[in-house]
Amino acid sequence: MESRFKVVALGKLSGDSLEAEAKEMAKLNAEVEFVQAKCATENELITVSKDADAILGGGPLFTRRVMEALSKCRVIVTYSVGFDGIDVEAATDNGIIVVNNPSRAWCVEEVSNHAISLLLVCAKKLTLLNELTRNGRWDETRRVLPPMGSIFGQTLGIIGCGDIGRMTAKKAQCFGLRILGNDPYVDKSLVNEFGITLMSLPRVLKESDFVSVHTPLDKQTWHLIGEAEFKQMKPTAYLINTARGAIINEAALIKALREKWIAGAGLDVYEKEPIDRGNPLLKMDNVVVIPHTASFSDEALEVQPINPSQEVVRVLSGPWPRNPVNKTVKPKVNLTKQD
Repeated sequence: MESRFKVVALGKLSGDSLEAEAKEMAKLNAEVEFVQAKCATENELITVSKDADAILGGGPLFTRRVMEALSKCRVIVTYSVGFDGIDVEAATDNGIIVVNNPSRAWCVEEVSNHAISLLLVCAKKLTLLNELTRNGRWDETRRVLPPMGSIFGQTLGIIGCGDIGRMTAKKAQCFGLRILGNDPYVDKSLVNEFGITLMSLPRVLKESDFVSVHTPLDKQTWHLIGEAEFKQMKPTAYLINTARGAIINEAALIKALREKWIAGAGLDVYEKEPIDRGNPLLKMDNVVVIPHTASFSDEALEVQPINPSQEVVRVLSGPWPRNPVNKTVKPKVNLTKQD
């Protein structure tokens, strides 16, 4: 094993401290040079990372050009579950393992809680009622209540039945919701354990009173839900998105809301972030808008860097990481498989 490694750490929600990362890196029994960087361009990222053995963090700067310049890099580990900013194909072509962070302690619990929260807020029209009440318009609240179905006995459709989708399903069952799901890649035995009935996407959309999006963003899921899909939904249905904004065709969503193809939406993510102040979604009283904070809690941020750091340690010390995105990659250094 090499006696010295360079690890570049990019930005994360939990702040600039590398204390947790350093604690995990100490397990390498090697000298680790930590470089913390906030890069605005590909050139800046290349300059700071061209001799790095590992990179912590992700984002849209990880293009093919950047991958080709990372001659020593063995692994890129995101602090987040999402890895959509990284050109995974280019990483694979250059022998770089891409790893994400689907840790239950970091995000699975928090994001699934957030999805359920948005479902409840939409179903009970809480933001609209809160605004009317605060503004002394008590009498108007009775007027905006209908239509309002009972949550109990209604149907929740889960688009993307990974860890977060399955945990959302589990929590939704406490409210008496029937759970449908669509995911062409998930292990069917896993979804069965969580009470999810797998169906085609059109059928899930047609039968659901709430549709909650939990799929990763990639070439296959970009604009997965557009005009055709919104027209398949019930006019009383709500869309919940805590995954990635571009999974939804935002222009189609705005049209669907304006023309009442669906009843409303609860959104934590958007095609462009920060969302433009002139975005029509901000002016719709049947839309709940949250600033991409589904994963946030004090406890979650405390553990956010631990799993990514452990993954770097695994790769630099010899074993495969636990959560590789590009499982077919041929790494630059031979790694051992572990159970």
